[in-house]
Amino acid sequence: MPNRDSAPTKPLHASRPVAATSTKGALLEETPAIQANNVSAWFGDHKVLDRVSLVMPKGKVTALIGPSGCGKSTFLRTLNRMHELVPGAQFSGEVLLDGHDIYEPSRRITDARRNIGMVFQKPNPFPAMSIEDNVLSGLALTGQRVDKSTKEAIVEECLTKAGLWKEVKDRLEQPGGGLSGGQQQRMCIARSLAVKPRVLLMDEPCSALDPTSTRRIEETIVELASEVTIVIVTHNMQQAARVSDKTAFFLAEQGTPGGIVEYGPTNQMFEFPKDERTLAYVNGRFG
Repeated sequence: MPNRDSAPTKPLHASRPVAATSTKGALLEETPAIQANNVSAWFGDHKVLDRVSLVMPKGKVTALIGPSGCGKSTFLRTLNRMHELVPGAQFSGEVLLDGHDIYEPSRRITDARRNIGMVFQKPNPFPAMSIEDNVLSGLALTGQRVDKSTKEAIVEECLTKAGLWKEVKDRLEQPGGGLSGGQQQRMCIARSLAVKPRVLLMDEPCSALDPTSTRRIEETIVELASEVTIVIVTHNMQQAARVSDKTAFFLAEQGTPGGIVEYGPTNQMFEFPKDERTLAYVNGRFG
């Protein structure tokens, strides 16, 4: 089992400054929508993240980059309490949404999921459900009841924001499973938007898509960023450079748990990184 003395498994609630600490020790002042403080995570006895602290600014896109196995996706899943669904998984630290810890014992998991949505690596629509019902399914799952006219407005608004409305507006009653892969992913984004999240997490949302669909998803990300804070895991360096405002470089070296090597504005991270390991990774020398 993890060492309880060095890594408590219940959330920490001490007051902390609104900042992220880089490996150089500098404080990066931001206005956070979501903030991780000393987040550690385990699968059974295996520690995969070690005391990760990161500010993800409001109304911005934050990209998480790094080689496979460095804890990016695990970190992403701690941000809306999905990590704890894995048998044997453990967590320590805190995740603040607008200053409130989502791991507080008094806070329900459903509240975290409503405010912090997730788009997965592969589209996961309900294949036999209509396009319209797919978009509205999040409302039912979170116990929200709305009238018919409101439902129609939500469907149009969310599909428009996801860049899909013009393509499907005349076939909303057809099964969502009949859409192309790229269209299904955009429908899943619309489904996440229907519950009006404040943060949208994306775990390699374009990895299974063709270049045309990838371009449309990236356009959607850029268009959404002004109203929904986005955190995206990507292995595509060009994609991170195109869509994100901030970038965090994760690394796990020689069997150690994953952590953040460097964090900063995306253009700085790609053009003038402070750490040689960051420079090597973004230039394709490893990973």
